[in-house]
Parts: sequence; C-alpha cells; structure tokens
Amino acid sequence: MIRARTLMIVLIVVGLLFLALAYPGVIFFSKDPGVPMLMSIYVTLGVFLMLASRNPAGNRSLILFAGWANVAHAAVMAAQEYTHVIKPQEWMGVVGFGIIGIALIALAPPRKGSSLEP
Repeated sequence: MIRARTLMIVLIVVGLLFLALAYPGVIFFSKDPGVPMLMSIYVTLGVFLMLASRNPAGNRSLILFAGWANVAHAAVMAAQEYTHVIKPQEWMGVVGFGIIGIALIALAPPRKGSSLEP
C-alpha cells in the first residue's frame, strides 16, 4: 500500500517537474536547437506519467520506459561530461535524471502473476 501510494506521488511530482522545467530550460538556458526537441519529449512524458498515476498497474510499461530512459539519459550525460562534451556544471542533471530513473524502476508495479504481488 505504501509502495503504491509512493509511486503515485512520484509519478505526479516527476510529471509536474518535466512540465515545469520545459519552459525555462528551452527559453532561457539554451542556444542549442536540440534542447527544445528533447524537452518536447520530456513534456509529453510528463503528461503521460501524471495520467499513469491514476492506474499505475495498467501503465507498468510506460513507467519502466520512463525509468530506463532517464537512466540512459543520465549515463549519456555522464559520458559526455567525462569527455568534456558538456559543461562540468551539468553533473546535477546526471544525478537528477539518475535518481528519477532509479526511483521509477524501483517503484514500478510488479508484473501480473508475480510472487511480489500482494
């Protein structure tokens, strides 16, 4: 019960975060045309994560996709920072995307028929 409630809260918070960070990230901090394209995906994902909070078990695949996509994004950013492709200050993005990804994966509803199901 606590896990399910925590997942619902995480889905809403992450969804709102993706929506809230899109506008300033695109308008104020980016000269790179690729950032608005990436942020459009995150805004869309944020909307669907908030919708998934209504029925997390029915949206398991979306939740796992969002988790693994954030882990992959964090890994790419970490490699880019290590090779000095991006600014060193962007390590906060690595940590943030990594935490979001790990939280979504860890809290994802169990597969139907799993022994972990209550």
